Amino acid sequence: MSNYHVEPADKPQALTKETLKAMRHEQVKGISRRRLIRTSLGAAVGLWLLEVGAGTIGFLWPNLAGGFGGKVKIGSFSDVKAANTTIPFADGFPAYYQDARAFIVLIDQNTQAFTPGSDASGDGSALNVRGLYQRCTHLGCKPNPCLKNYWFECPCHGSRYDRLGTKVKELGPAPRSLDRFALLVDAAGVLTLDTSKITLGPLPVSIGQPGLEPPKSPTGCI
Repeated sequence: MSNYHVEPADKPQALTKETLKAMRHEQVKGISRRRLIRTSLGAAVGLWLLEVGAGTIGFLWPNLAGGFGGKVKIGSFSDVKAANTTIPFADGFPAYYQDARAFIVLIDQNTQAFTPGSDASGDGSALNVRGLYQRCTHLGCKPNPCLKNYWFECPCHGSRYDRLGTKVKELGPAPRSLDRFALLVDAAGVLTLDTSKITLGPLPVSIGQPGLEPPKSPTGCI
């Protein structure tokens, strides 16, 4: 047997008070847990503020640019007719305007013009024009006017409206007629829709009752 004894190379040593004190005051290497938490919270708040700011700008921008949510200039009767040569607008068929998210429809086809005036209710009878919001009042799908019968037909759940946006009571689950935008026709006959002012559509009307225009065809598009 040998008298040679092997000792551990790194034998644990007790820390003195001076060593502990030095370790407490020593600068932490890398990033501390407290700093990591603060940095993460700051980044999260910054991201939230960025999203809120972007959403606010996105909401206000159409209003500032004259788009949906503000006043949208449509034009005169002649302008609308000239811009929609593929549909019989002058005969009462609705014309669609994306910027306003609205259908423009002539009320009395015997009067081929818009009448100057304003209508905050959106009825438009005195102005001979109506601006209808593009959303079905059931779940918000976009109803489309059918060239066969001039009625609006919702492709989602089958709600039907006459050409002026009045809901057909017996057809589809929509609870009311299409909503309407406030209207302004200036002295030159130029129509402007105020899409910031929406009036809820009236209650549905039964087939055959006054207030509902009959379809031009017994069959529709869908």
